[in-house]
Amino acid sequence: MPVGTVATVKAMSPDELKEINAQIILSNTYHCYLRPGHKFIEKAGGLHKFMNWDLPILTDSGGFQVMSLAGLRKITDDGVKFQSHIDGSYHFFTPEKVIEIENSLGADIIMSFDECPAYSSDRKYIEKSLALTLKWAKRGKLAHKNINQQALFGIVQGGVYENLRQRSAEELMELDFPGYSIGGLAVGEPKEEMYRITDFLNPILPKHKPRYLMGVGTPGNILQNIANGIDMLDCVMPTRNARKGSIFTWQGKMIIKAGRYKDDLRPIDENCTCYACRNFSRAYIRHLISLKEILGMRLATIHSLHFYLELTTRIREAILENRFDEFYHKYINILDSICE
Repeated sequence: MPVGTVATVKAMSPDELKEINAQIILSNTYHCYLRPGHKFIEKAGGLHKFMNWDLPILTDSGGFQVMSLAGLRKITDDGVKFQSHIDGSYHFFTPEKVIEIENSLGADIIMSFDECPAYSSDRKYIEKSLALTLKWAKRGKLAHKNINQQALFGIVQGGVYENLRQRSAEELMELDFPGYSIGGLAVGEPKEEMYRITDFLNPILPKHKPRYLMGVGTPGNILQNIANGIDMLDCVMPTRNARKGSIFTWQGKMIIKAGRYKDDLRPIDENCTCYACRNFSRAYIRHLISLKEILGMRLATIHSLHFYLELTTRIREAILENRFDEFYHKYINILDSICE
């Protein structure tokens, strides 16, 4: 899922997203709550009308963003008091408040409010955090009003401890959510730990409901976690890196500002069909990025998102044609090596 944190995928128009086959995008509850406000977005007709996007939208709950406000938040059983990173104003998120905000935003898939512990947290803290997340999941499910319009996912937490992850998954499954997210990964742990946890959860989570791994990741991460049973992923990496001139391709990660591309009139990828590759050269895009021209950031973003969506399209096709194992073994080492 391309990430549109503040109700926009940076540098992309809705039509451009559809052209590269984006089928769902992600927005962020915390950021939309602070600016322009969930009540205003509701008045504007919800996120779909506000941002002119008529395909599915997913909103995360803001749990990760609140967790990242170290020193600016206080966690209690009731919820989290925090200071805005924008103006220092105080706010209080409860599970019920988060569901109220997400109901107003009107996304098709919404997340329960969770407490997302840092990778450096010890087991005792993660046990306490997990108990809180499970309690909040129950409260949020009770508060959810738009059951027929919005699918509410529970979020599996538990750090890198398998028994805590199993407890989290099983208690959430008892609540019978339409889908399950896996949070608390891609927060600083080695990728091997991430893979161990998703592989561990694969036979536990129900196979007939979607599994969403939050905030992941590199192309290699995507392929490996799909092999581990994950259905949905999101990450700012393709857009954020592209704006800085780091572009993903099947041949490797291209730092387009490098001097060797100054006179290179080939497209970014000669086999790519995206708008940038059909119409512009490496030299031109390098020229624009070097001068911090907006068009350069846009073209680089179009290509990198196209690459990510082409990757997942190829994976889906391989699954449907019963040749995923062949695809995995052909590309896992390539994707790992070119994109880290």
